[in-house]
Amino acid sequence: MNNHILIPAALCAACIAAPAIAQTSLADRSSVDANVIVITGTRSGDAIRVDQHGAAITTLDAEALEQRQTRSVSDALRDVPGVAVSRIAGQTQVRLRGSEANHVLVLIDGIEASDPYSGEFDFGTLPADAAARVEIVRGQQSAIYGSDAIGGVIQYITLTGREAPGFRARFEAGSFGTLNGAVRAAGVGGNLDYALSGTLNTTAGPSNARAGGRDLRSDTGAVSLKSSWILRPELRITAVGRYALSNADFNDTDNDPTSPSFGLIVDTPGARVRSEGLYGLLRGELDLFDNRWSHAVTAQIADTVRDGFNASGRSYGNAGTRQKGSYETTLRLGEGDVRHLLTAAFDAERERYRNTDPSGYAFTGSRSNDNIGLVGQYELLLGNRASLGASIRHDDNQRFAGSTTYRVQASYRLGNDTRLRGAAGSGVKNPGFYELFGYVDGRYIGNENLRPERSQGWEVGVEQSLNDGAVNFGATYFQSRLEDEIFTAYPAPSFIATPANSEEASRQRGVETYLNARLGQAWRIDAAYTYLHAREAGLEEVRRPPHIASIAVSWRAPGDRLSLTGVARYNGETDDLAFTDPSYVPVRERLDDYVLVNLNADFRLTEEISLFGRVENLFDERYEDVFSFTNPGVSAFVGLRARI
Repeated sequence: MNNHILIPAALCAACIAAPAIAQTSLADRSSVDANVIVITGTRSGDAIRVDQHGAAITTLDAEALEQRQTRSVSDALRDVPGVAVSRIAGQTQVRLRGSEANHVLVLIDGIEASDPYSGEFDFGTLPADAAARVEIVRGQQSAIYGSDAIGGVIQYITLTGREAPGFRARFEAGSFGTLNGAVRAAGVGGNLDYALSGTLNTTAGPSNARAGGRDLRSDTGAVSLKSSWILRPELRITAVGRYALSNADFNDTDNDPTSPSFGLIVDTPGARVRSEGLYGLLRGELDLFDNRWSHAVTAQIADTVRDGFNASGRSYGNAGTRQKGSYETTLRLGEGDVRHLLTAAFDAERERYRNTDPSGYAFTGSRSNDNIGLVGQYELLLGNRASLGASIRHDDNQRFAGSTTYRVQASYRLGNDTRLRGAAGSGVKNPGFYELFGYVDGRYIGNENLRPERSQGWEVGVEQSLNDGAVNFGATYFQSRLEDEIFTAYPAPSFIATPANSEEASRQRGVETYLNARLGQAWRIDAAYTYLHAREAGLEEVRRPPHIASIAVSWRAPGDRLSLTGVARYNGETDDLAFTDPSYVPVRERLDDYVLVNLNADFRLTEEISLFGRVENLFDERYEDVFSFTNPGVSAFVGLRARI
């Protein structure tokens, strides 16, 4: 597959990129600027144009998700600069700019959604709703959000009843016994809007073992309700509720040192993992003095349960709860082309977690951790020409020494078509439950003396617009350094596995590029390429391909009766760790590069009903994101969509 290296080279020549594949339309595209984001990247609560922000930001709008027939949000994230996706049955990890998967803060409609126990979000539990968008802010964001936001922030946002009113439904069936469905009812009644969504993705296979024959069933679904009530023009209340459930078979590793398949994934009858999450948010906003001084109070909760099963029954489990309260206040000074935003925020968070392992080999009592964060943020907006921002945050943690993080960023437009921007900041990641308290007594013990992981980084970018904004492209160069990284050590004399802080620093640097073009009403082209150089102790970081690229081309027939979309995604060669040596010392394995090609079509039968279909992995590529875990070959799907 060496010829695949030509793919990123060709895409790089076509796109010199930066931070925006598809800027989101929040409502009617004819009346709302498509460069607006709402929440991610600031604590002021103000809508910010992507092309005024100093950070590297990508948004995937509802149109892009629909045209690419996205069923799992992680698939669409492969089209974002700086993102690497590793998918196996029962767990999907996303990394930003070479960071670890638990260094990415994930928000769902403003709710911090990572598993409180593991400190990481499983993207395999996030199906794509019928009307949603994704915002990705890359680079250290801990000065705004606190722990976890080292690589950046990914926020999944379901559209409100004002943004996408009406009834929508879709149903499809296809290869591997797949049945997928989504339904949404949304609208506005006076001062109240609502959006109720339900999504279910289910499949009966295939296997993910190289020589396996066991089909792996997977059922993933979510139900969400989002509503806002405008009591008065200056007083608003927003409520979000979400329930997610995933039940997925998986295959385990052959642990018999005498077996020829030792260390490889093999058929494991009865093995499955069940994940359940309940999320809620309530937010009140008050504007005073003609919106010059605003206040917001937010309460949120994330409650997660994860259980593993084998042929004998439940084999492991954990549970976690995060309760968080926030207060934000913003003072707006100035008018016209010179505006100042001064924001202060207070976060109080408590996490509770418990190992529910049924074997009796682990402590199953409840633990907790409290954290208080104070944020100060300043933003200067000089019309459409320039912006400047600075943030500082101090976190006081119950178990660790306090940490202070910062971020500065700036944007400046040369003329009407060229923009320069840059940012620098720091990040922090607190140790998680099993790192602090262990997993299995006598085999994997915790270390309550761990220090939080710390990161520093900077970036510079340039963007160019042509033909009155119809074509946009640019490039971002970034560097990061991670210290006190937590790893598993085997100290003498017991050699029992235990986490420790590394004395080695890991370094990441690279270039992110993008191109997006809207050629008339018919053509839409989105492309991205990322080069990443990630090293720890001189070795390439695992599951972080040096080259990642994608291109999506969509065409609409006159009258929007027919649309066709082709997506090609390239994942370069990368290292992974394999435990195929009977000494249990990890061995480095090189995973081949691969190209995935999907073709989608959508035909409107009536004004309300459309017939659609797609072929995934058109050329039946055999590939692995993680050593020994295979992925599906060519597959086809067909379905109906209704929109009223």
